[in-house]
Amino acid sequence: MTALDLSSPVAVVGTGTMGQGIAQVALVAGHSVRLYDAAPGRAQEAADAIGARLDRLVEKDRLGAADRDAARARLLPAQNLADLADCALVVEAVLERLDVKQELFRALEDVVGEDCLLATNTSSLSVTAIGGALRNPGRLVGLHFFNPAPLLPLVEVVSGFATDVSSATRAYEMARAWGKTPVACADTPGFIVNRIARPFYAEALAVHEAQGAEPATIDAVLRECGGFKMGAFELTDLIGQDVNESVTHSVWQAFFQDVRFTPSLAQRRLVESGRLGRKTGRGWYDYDDAADRPEPHTAEPAQPPAYVVAEGDLGPAAELLNLIREAGIPVREDDEDHGTRLVLPSGGQLALADGQTSVEFRDVVYFDLALDYRRATRIALSASQDTAQQTLAEAVGLFQALGKQVSVIGDVPGMIVARTVARIVDLAHDAVAKGVATEEDIDTAMRLGVNYPLGPFEWSRRLGRNWAYALLDDLHMRDPSGRYAPSLALYRHAYATDKREGSTS
Repeated sequence: MTALDLSSPVAVVGTGTMGQGIAQVALVAGHSVRLYDAAPGRAQEAADAIGARLDRLVEKDRLGAADRDAARARLLPAQNLADLADCALVVEAVLERLDVKQELFRALEDVVGEDCLLATNTSSLSVTAIGGALRNPGRLVGLHFFNPAPLLPLVEVVSGFATDVSSATRAYEMARAWGKTPVACADTPGFIVNRIARPFYAEALAVHEAQGAEPATIDAVLRECGGFKMGAFELTDLIGQDVNESVTHSVWQAFFQDVRFTPSLAQRRLVESGRLGRKTGRGWYDYDDAADRPEPHTAEPAQPPAYVVAEGDLGPAAELLNLIREAGIPVREDDEDHGTRLVLPSGGQLALADGQTSVEFRDVVYFDLALDYRRATRIALSASQDTAQQTLAEAVGLFQALGKQVSVIGDVPGMIVARTVARIVDLAHDAVAKGVATEEDIDTAMRLGVNYPLGPFEWSRRLGRNWAYALLDDLHMRDPSGRYAPSLALYRHAYATDKREGSTS
């Protein structure tokens, strides 16, 4: 089964931001496009808006004037659904309400030909439920574009329970022919991206609610240490707090209120207050031109330690040993101990976040996971009220000597980046085990859909097969609500590795 022939007209129903974006993608790919909206005059307004965007592409030398003119000639507002009768594909981008979408597709079935492919751009509803209202649900498929559709490459091609394989294949090949990067997934709440991305927002909110750090510091650590393009608070302000919370709530409800997807009370209060982010001028941050942007916590300069003792290779943080040596700080290696930590001259210890808390130990400072310790510009440290000030000062001075800014946060198990990455990895393994998508498609979706620096399985391979399981298991012991309980898939992944190495721990 191949993509649609360019001579086949395509229809888009619903002319909001997503509908216009999808129409533009199909138009630039070479199709004739029919635009329909139930509101009088909206289709023509959308056609005019798309034409204006094509003009801007010409001004930026991204589209030739002749191609622009040809595309405009192929764009036709439709007066009623009957005008879509000869279309080979109809993409729906209307209100996110199941009854509205079902009614639309029932009406389309009476208009289009039997071989017309029907597609929904829903981001939160069940493709199976939408198709359940149709006489022939096999030809309905999910085509989830990401906003803005003309710019973002990812398209989730979602097969409902009754979707024919041939329909999903046609949709997949069509998306690829349109210059997009399609990924195939089963009809599950949140599909790939909105399911697996939940911890990125949830763990930042949890650290904030636990008084571990304020939003500006959490965002800075996620960016400058974790390698994410944006922090969770600034990203939800951009998306819209109401939109982000709605998706979270939808996934939580669809999974029968699974505690792993529980919405945040702090975000609920923000939405209730009307502080929805950039679109209202205020969310977690104030976007008034005169407002001061809050700065992340950054520790005052401290003296580096005279030396450190390395007990073990530090696992995922092994590169730190090279950086410490390059900074001129002697590293003494203790071959007798098989731990994974640094011992400071004060006698205190410095350890990579592992899901435990500083208060459990005599004198331990934790440091957060970094995407790349050499390139990271900020490191978060976690200490308890019982941590010796000298130990904390030496830890701060050590990372400052490596050229890093240091943010000291509260005694939060798993810190910020580490717990976030571990939960993302866990949800990804769980999704593969349940047949949602392949490892390759999940990595592609998370890199392209939400611009993660690594896909979950790329992270898992880099960090070691047991890393995420061990951290979450420790977190689960400290918060037995089930939120951090490792999935059976992650357990099997970690245990199989340990068994091959002769361990049953």
